[in-house]
Amino acid sequence: MRVTVLAGVLALVLLAAPGAAAETQSGYLKPGDIDVLAVLPAAPVPGDPRYDADRAIFQKTRALVGTPRWALATADAQYGREAMLHDFSCAAGVTLTLKNAPRLTALAEKAARDTERQTSIAKKTFRRLRPFLIDQGEVCQSKDELAESYDYPSGHTTYGWTWATVLSDVLPERATAILARGRAYGESRIVCGAHNASAVEAGRLSATVTLEAVRNKAAYRRDLLAARAEMRALRRSAKASKPASCKAEAALVAEDIFAPAP
Repeated sequence: MRVTVLAGVLALVLLAAPGAAAETQSGYLKPGDIDVLAVLPAAPVPGDPRYDADRAIFQKTRALVGTPRWALATADAQYGREAMLHDFSCAAGVTLTLKNAPRLTALAEKAARDTERQTSIAKKTFRRLRPFLIDQGEVCQSKDELAESYDYPSGHTTYGWTWATVLSDVLPERATAILARGRAYGESRIVCGAHNASAVEAGRLSATVTLEAVRNKAAYRRDLLAARAEMRALRRSAKASKPASCKAEAALVAEDIFAPAP
């Protein structure tokens, strides 16, 4: 009898697992909730002034190779939730980890599934080449790996701006520092040479447009409240550690990568 019951329970678990996995991988939006292609401008093409500006910016920012800003861009090339928690710790004012910020992580990652999906659609639509495939120049990542996907919009920028927007919703009192870090994270793709400036702008716009729809969802607002409670408790905790080297990072975040050479 016991074997029969256990077998029945196991069968139910196995039947439920695919649905549970699918739910875990879903975002907040349903198909058709937003259409980024109707909002994004088309990718620059030869003859478009933006195309020439992108080439000039790529060539100019190669002067940053080997500088502290290049080092930050190289570090920012790391992708994923652990990298985001690290990258936004200074802006949040507390060291963020998977262990101490699970609700924040779940919130941002779920929203990112929606924003990344829209950016992926746009990439496949516009099929714009990355800057180093148009002009020669050093890049902070493997060119072979980068060349496997398209330039416009920037997926890294979409992801970073998603995290910045969500984290600023969770910690509105830290919004200025958080959004500044999100802007710099996108600009790191220009410094790295992985993306054109227009692709970074499009990545931010793609994320912003998609998140407007996400933030109106009741499920997002519910998860946001849980993440806020988590962050309030973390920032009040005597055990919460402060991130290191924030002064140096703040100086790099404030650096104008487009400033004329002295």
